[in-house]
Amino acid sequence: MADVDQGSAAPTETSPALDSLNATDTNGTDVNGTVAKFVATPEGTALAYGSLVFMALLPIFFGALRSVTCSKSKNSSDMPETITSRDAARFPIIASCTLFGLYLFFKVFSQEYINLLLSMYFFVLGILALSHTMSPFMNRVVPASVPNKQYQLLFTQGTGESKEEIVNYEFDTRDLFCLAISAVVGVWYVLKKHWVANNLFGLAFALNGVELLHLNNVSTGCILLGGLFVYDVFWVFGTNVMVTVAKSFEAPIKLVFPQDLLERGLDASNFAMLGLGDIVIPGIFIALLLRFDVSLKKNSRTYFYTSFLAYIFGLGLTIFVMHTYKHAQPALLYLVPACVGFPVVVALLKGELTDMFRYEEVPPETEGEAKEETTETEKKDQ
Repeated sequence: MADVDQGSAAPTETSPALDSLNATDTNGTDVNGTVAKFVATPEGTALAYGSLVFMALLPIFFGALRSVTCSKSKNSSDMPETITSRDAARFPIIASCTLFGLYLFFKVFSQEYINLLLSMYFFVLGILALSHTMSPFMNRVVPASVPNKQYQLLFTQGTGESKEEIVNYEFDTRDLFCLAISAVVGVWYVLKKHWVANNLFGLAFALNGVELLHLNNVSTGCILLGGLFVYDVFWVFGTNVMVTVAKSFEAPIKLVFPQDLLERGLDASNFAMLGLGDIVIPGIFIALLLRFDVSLKKNSRTYFYTSFLAYIFGLGLTIFVMHTYKHAQPALLYLVPACVGFPVVVALLKGELTDMFRYEEVPPETEGEAKEETTETEKKDQ
């Protein structure tokens, strides 16, 4: 959703919990007590929207690249969560129930206490997400001469032959250092709710989502994006539920950038916003197309770059329509047709449409079980 709010006397957040592109304006009050409406300059607006687009592209690009590597990982902390067609069909319904549930919670219970619980929840999640995001970078920066001890956190269930792994998390000294840095950012966010700390957590959440959430095939991606297309349009245009929740919801589930940065610096408070759902949902589809490119073994990334450019086009179109009509716009209304339509047209022109829809990803654990069964069968045959 995209929205411009110019009638509030304090900073408000009108972005939906997961799917929004918004601009909110802060009004100042003069010495006589009258409200003076802040109007963003063209330069400030352009800087804000340009920065949001740039920040949105970072987790999609790097998350997609990392998704190729993590699809082969044996470490439980890096293994992806595979989304099937059944999961994709259920997701818009679950998202709708969650959104409406939050709406009722904010109507019945105190907003202050709910946001306190949410702050603690996202404090923990944000530290883990940011630490996981920083880990590869830290491995490249820290010299090999620095001691690096290995650790393993292992939880099992049962005994003997029935023993089953629940958690098998491997980490090292560098990961602990990343965790410490992330904790500092987490404390900063909880105490100050600063927009820079919010963005660090938001980028980490988005990158981890694109990296670790894998669609099993293109058909599943179409089902998911199509369902959320309807979800976004309905909750933005059909009701006030999404806007009400977004105004009350305080959590790093969006990227923000101030339109008054040039005038007020880091203390700026007139924010343009982009919900993480408008990054992660198209992002996991774009990442799938990159893995499809890799599977073709043609040393090209045609579908990845096509969908990536389609995302830029769709997001730019959303901003243009919002800025032109000064009215809320569901971002997925523009992103879904672009991100699905452009690659499909390219595949049709290249004669690879059938290959694209036949491409299937197998979860690492399922692939391992299949290999074990094949080995046992071969042994029996011998």
